[in-house]
Amino acid sequence: MQFRVLICDETTLVRDGLRTLLDAESDITVVDTTDNGHRAVMLVRTYRPHVVVTGLTLQGMLGIELIRRLLREDLDPVPRIVVFATNEHDDTLTHDTLTNVLHAGASGLLTRETSRDDLVAAIRTVASGQAMLTPRMTQRLLDWFRQHKTEPDDMLQPYAAALTEREREVLLLTARGMSTEDIGVTLSISVATVRTHIYRLRNKLQLRDRAQLVSFAYRAGMMQAEYDLANN
Repeated sequence: MQFRVLICDETTLVRDGLRTLLDAESDITVVDTTDNGHRAVMLVRTYRPHVVVTGLTLQGMLGIELIRRLLREDLDPVPRIVVFATNEHDDTLTHDTLTNVLHAGASGLLTRETSRDDLVAAIRTVASGQAMLTPRMTQRLLDWFRQHKTEPDDMLQPYAAALTEREREVLLLTARGMSTEDIGVTLSISVATVRTHIYRLRNKLQLRDRAQLVSFAYRAGMMQAEYDLANN
């Protein structure tokens, strides 16, 4: 399958570099690049990309608002969003920013330390409908929980409590950034069974995709609870 990709970033060097890397892949076509959020919306309507790679800061619109705008559009295919953040040590990448980006609908979250191979893998992963968090981003969230005590969102507690033990296991492994295949190996169940659990989780929690499942696990305090259990 040929994947169409739109690149949005305020820095020309980043846009050109990403285009060069992705255009080298036989199954990826970069349809255009832009530094402007409003133009990005128009380009998505025109080219219908499978994946939009965006920074968090754009001309005319923040990256998180672009995510929300694109997912409100009636598009086919619905674009999958990969956020390409500055770097893993950027102070703007707070816990709230990371979880808000995921909750807004981003399917992938990468930093600019990401290797070429991981970037290409992320494009293919999110285009296929899965979420992609690099190990560094997952670790950043877990480290944040180690350093801070946060109160879970009370409104999400009844939904979390209603999950079966297996659904909880699958959700927590998904929130760690594991692929469907890795979850299957970890739990000794088939890939088809993992997909069934993820489908049921999405329906039960009324969430659109795996990225929102990840956001739910953090906002509901499930990752904090797991960390506390492992370290007591």
